[in-house]
Amino acid sequence: MTKTFLALLADGGKTNSLGRSGEVISAVLQDRTKLSELYDCLFVDDAWVRMRAIDAIEKIGRVKPEWLLPYIDKIQSELHSFTQPSIQWHIAQIYRETDLNKNQKTNAIFWLKHLLKTTDVDWIVSVNVMKTIMKFTNDGTISGEEATSLFKTQQGHKSKTVKRIASKLLIELQTK
Repeated sequence: MTKTFLALLADGGKTNSLGRSGEVISAVLQDRTKLSELYDCLFVDDAWVRMRAIDAIEKIGRVKPEWLLPYIDKIQSELHSFTQPSIQWHIAQIYRETDLNKNQKTNAIFWLKHLLKTTDVDWIVSVNVMKTIMKFTNDGTISGEEATSLFKTQQGHKSKTVKRIASKLLIELQTK
């Protein structure tokens, strides 16, 4: 591959498409050392490149979650302040897919709960954060009472999808 990841991710066709991110994912899965080049794409000015980069990182994590472990501390210190919804929802997915240590999980939960404390959150972010909160509730890291409170808040979201998923998760919590 002669093009840089930045060039491939910028060459996305329609702005809302994943463009050539599949090529980037394949390249990283063939050579783990290229993950750092992909991670660096999260800090460019182009929001679409950042979206494609985090999507690729998350998809790599589905296949090789252990490859993302060295990046979790960096994600927490460098990306938690990002307000771009696609960054936020993919981070929530990454937290669901990786085996976080105790400190990382504590930091992740603090950030996730912060995102759900209000209904003024992107609907896809809310859905993915709730699913991750549920994972941490199922493993005993978050209490059912805390999760219930967060999900009840999200029942007031303007999105019907968020309301539906919050209600579904609340029922699931009641059956535990």
